[in-house]
Amino acid sequence: MNHNQQLQARQNTIQQLFTKPVRLLAPMEGLTDPLMRQILTQIATDLGRPYDWSVSEFIRVTQTVLPAHVFYKYVPELHHDAKTTSGTPIHIQLLGSDVQLMAENAAYACELGAPVIDINFGCPAKTVNSHRGGSVLLDEPEVMHEIISAVRCAVPANIPVSAKIRLGYTDSSRMDDIKAAINDSGADWLTIHARTKTQGYKPPAYWEKIQNFNTLNIPVIANGEIWNLEHAQNCMAQSGTAHLMLGRGAVTRPDLIAQIDKANSQVLDDKATLLWQDLIAHQINFLEGAAKNDVVLVGRYKQWLGMLTKGYFEAQQLWESIKREKNKAVIINALQNSLR
Repeated sequence: MNHNQQLQARQNTIQQLFTKPVRLLAPMEGLTDPLMRQILTQIATDLGRPYDWSVSEFIRVTQTVLPAHVFYKYVPELHHDAKTTSGTPIHIQLLGSDVQLMAENAAYACELGAPVIDINFGCPAKTVNSHRGGSVLLDEPEVMHEIISAVRCAVPANIPVSAKIRLGYTDSSRMDDIKAAINDSGADWLTIHARTKTQGYKPPAYWEKIQNFNTLNIPVIANGEIWNLEHAQNCMAQSGTAHLMLGRGAVTRPDLIAQIDKANSQVLDDKATLLWQDLIAHQINFLEGAAKNDVVLVGRYKQWLGMLTKGYFEAQQLWESIKREKNKAVIINALQNSLR
């Protein structure tokens, strides 16, 4: 394709993606890794409302163009047309502050098959921020603009570029500057976590402040503190956007995406609810998934089970019985016995 054809192809892609309210699975460092993405996207697909796409955990760009094996480590789906086994597309997220290196890594990710490049300006982690990455750049809107623009120029014209931000770093006083930087950067859509870095993940989320960005001529996706259907409806009403990115709520209740859209659909029925007994097979699949070793798998599973206790009372009972257990086979047996 020539340049004009690539531009038209990108516009067609964006139009197709946003013909209806989109539902995304959020990137969460140390939580939505490839195994968790595989499980959660499979559940959503089985419930009849697959995620429109998921975004990878951020890939950190610091000193060089990363080798292919690093991209494959974070996004093994690149080996399979950048899709999970259930067919959910995976967008590649990069984090860093070196304009040229961000552009070069984005271009290489596209060579490896990335369908979309997402740029992280939202991570609140102290270690990341101290190395001038993530949300600390919200205090440098001009650098945000340079990074997005450079990435936009570096990747093929048919590949969309998106950005994820918070409302600000220490406060939201620079929202207009951030909006101006996004507006002139060439970003194709924007996801906003409705809190500042300083506010972290502490409730509430300030969904109403997302409205400030709705004058941008690109789609805006709301994120933050969406744990159930009521939160989702309030978020959409207060933010002024129908597009949602689901994070910890989707891990706690893997059927959250179906529950949200069930309220607005005559097609979805009771199968939009995932009962505990139906979730057991997915938990076993998680424990039998790929990982460095069983110690890692058990630790990751306990992290998930701890979150599931907020969504299922049965999870609390299981947690009490296996919280000190280190043997994966014993945990799997406990899950199987819970079906009897």
